[in-house]
Amino acid sequence: MGLHFVEFYPNHVPKEIDDEGLKNLNELLEKAEITIAAHGVWSFNNDHAFNKSIFDFAKLLGINCLTANPAPDSFASLDKLVAEYKIRVAIHNHGPDALYDKIDSVVDAVKDHHPLIGACVDTGHFIRSKEDPVEAIMKLNKRVFALHIKDEAKMEKVSHNTIIGEGHLDVTGVFKALKKVKFPADGSISLEYEANPENPIDDIKQCIEVAKTAIAKVH
Repeated sequence: MGLHFVEFYPNHVPKEIDDEGLKNLNELLEKAEITIAAHGVWSFNNDHAFNKSIFDFAKLLGINCLTANPAPDSFASLDKLVAEYKIRVAIHNHGPDALYDKIDSVVDAVKDHHPLIGACVDTGHFIRSKEDPVEAIMKLNKRVFALHIKDEAKMEKVSHNTIIGEGHLDVTGVFKALKKVKFPADGSISLEYEANPENPIDDIKQCIEVAKTAIAKVH
């Protein structure tokens, strides 16, 4: 499919990975010509040593973005760690009733903190929370470090993924917004597609083509 970047989560690659596991991972990534763009979603808390262990793990793997669901009491620790490691923390919004479910909940969380604490805009979860992902990108602006792109059939708590652009996601609008806010060249964009777990490849290919068409319109 011509993809060269991946976002892992802890069940894919745990922070407790040993030397042999790391060697095997690096060999696999090199063979596939794939770079790790982000890792998460991490539940940071007020335990600085625990938080630091995640940053040490990210540094070891050369990861510059940690997607996260940080507890409100974690930010004093995170402010120090992002400054020390120069690794971004991107708050991942979840669906309705989650800690970060609305645009303003993410804006309020990051606004008084280090510039390397920002957002991972999950377009599908914002749709389920009856929010506009394009508006989210514009309001979060230079704090947008990552995206989880997916589309939803309904703007409701209970929904299901669709091919991007066939539900409520304005795909071209998303990429126009990213251009306007000067999304970083080394930012992370991950396609998430969960609707057809037994045979997702053809659907994923369709999503990629939709994204390519949208990007071509913008650039």
